[in-house]
Amino acid sequence: MELRRAGKSGLLLSRLGLGTMTWGRDTDEHEAADQCRAFLDAGGNFLDTAASYGDGDSERVIGGLIGMLFKRDEVAIATKAGISRHLGERVVDTSRSSLISELDKSLQRLGTDYVDLWQVHTWDSANPLDDTLSALDYAYSSGKARYVGISNYSGWQSARAITRQESFSAKAPIVTIQSEYSLLNRQIEHEVLPCITELGVGLLAWSPLGRGVLTGKYRQGIPSDSRGASPHFAGFVEPYLDDRSSRIVEAVSVAAEGLGYSPLEVALAWVRDAQGVTSAIIGARTGAQLRGILTSEEISLPLIVRNALDDVSAP
Repeated sequence: MELRRAGKSGLLLSRLGLGTMTWGRDTDEHEAADQCRAFLDAGGNFLDTAASYGDGDSERVIGGLIGMLFKRDEVAIATKAGISRHLGERVVDTSRSSLISELDKSLQRLGTDYVDLWQVHTWDSANPLDDTLSALDYAYSSGKARYVGISNYSGWQSARAITRQESFSAKAPIVTIQSEYSLLNRQIEHEVLPCITELGVGLLAWSPLGRGVLTGKYRQGIPSDSRGASPHFAGFVEPYLDDRSSRIVEAVSVAAEGLGYSPLEVALAWVRDAQGVTSAIIGARTGAQLRGILTSEEISLPLIVRNALDDVSAP
């Protein structure tokens, strides 16, 4: 699998990353190990998690795989901090104190003394930005994070954070931003992509399959074993079950049939090879499902097909 440089940094990530949001909750340790093995065998080197995934269980599962499936320095592990749940409610806190505390807990769960990439999970309007960024500086200068990034920031938020970190050589440079990007959601093309292209920051695209909708599995309804039918993810999938999304899914399906590919392969290849993308983060329920996703590595889209999909999915 091709390795790509994250922005202007020395961090090299496989152009597909393995997302682990369900690990430790919907995906048990044995299934996670099967997925990880398939991903590594395909040449992938990038595992993405967060402190909030399964209340830390995702990180614990990854920690259990270090030494069993791979050596620590063979895989780039990225995690995020700033979002937690308290009494069932989503809590955002990107204060220096909270972030550093979460980083230490993440390292303990992962069983390692550093992460390759540590990211602020989301913007926090209730906390001063400089306070948030000082936690990135601490993680970077202490060696607890080899590189740092941001996640789910808007264009102006990204520009402000990235340029503030560039202002002084002693500050930790932001090398990546993680944002949702797919044929069903191209909103980052308005401001985020121009910003990071100009400032030399890499894009980690999450949900490149439109929260699973671009696989075509929802064309005839909501399968009982799908995320759209699960209590955890039904609300996550529902926004992409509208008429506009259906038209895009049909166009992807037509293109896939003409090329002899699956809709999944077409949709993923579109994101993976889009301008500015360092890595597209994929997730799966089973190892077999992941192996099917990894077949997209064998294809590339003809320019005429990419242009047609650009037109039909234009924001």
